Amino acid sequence: MTSTERELLIDDVNGVRVLSLNRPDRLNAFTSSAYFGLAQALDDAAADESVQVILLKGEGRGYCAGVDLFALAEEDSELFSRGIKAVVLALASFPKPIVAAVHGAIVGFGATMLLHVDVVLTADDARWRFPFTELGTGPEAGSSFMLPKIVGERRAAELLMTSRWVSGKEAAELGLATDSVPADQVHSMGQLVAEKLTTLKGAALMETKALMRRGWAQEIAEAIDRETAVAGEIGRKLGGGGFAWSAKQGSV
Repeated sequence: MTSTERELLIDDVNGVRVLSLNRPDRLNAFTSSAYFGLAQALDDAAADESVQVILLKGEGRGYCAGVDLFALAEEDSELFSRGIKAVVLALASFPKPIVAAVHGAIVGFGATMLLHVDVVLTADDARWRFPFTELGTGPEAGSSFMLPKIVGERRAAELLMTSRWVSGKEAAELGLATDSVPADQVHSMGQLVAEKLTTLKGAALMETKALMRRGWAQEIAEAIDRETAVAGEIGRKLGGGGFAWSAKQGSV
């Protein structure tokens, strides 16, 4: 099966469902429809017995630049919040292995969504960033819960508070990614890892994942709700400023 929907490409290869973000002219930044489309694609894959593994990747020069600020300026920000939550909960509750092969820009939601992925291969020259404090907002997508689990509390605080850039090589060293590989190999390596997982016992993989993530979905949902409330509070303290306001001014 191959789908060429504008914002998401869907392809099945040897038991691997490949989901490719497909807005290369916008560095695969998310619109509200892109969020809900990806969430639906994940739900469909979870229910499809022919799908053993998911592979996430992005078309064009980078994996994902986060939210499309131009779209956010034109649409209801509440719709974006619901879309983010839909994708994250679809990822967090997905019962089968998820592999991501990422390159180029991995920014904002492009980075936070990967906290909910099982195996992440990054191009060594990729550029990761959690830019929320610079944008005048707080953490999103459950990152306030997941990032400390993955890299430790102090490193998570540093990454979230400074909004600094992280190379793909450093991302692997920190544990944000499983491994870093040359950029021209990241997609092929991702496919190899995903296909390797299809040769293993699916029931064992799924139960192993369930054991490691038991109880996380509820905690992630609660973290997202807290983050949404905090983002609103930051906006009020900035006198109507913050992320959505900056987007409407075209300043970010």
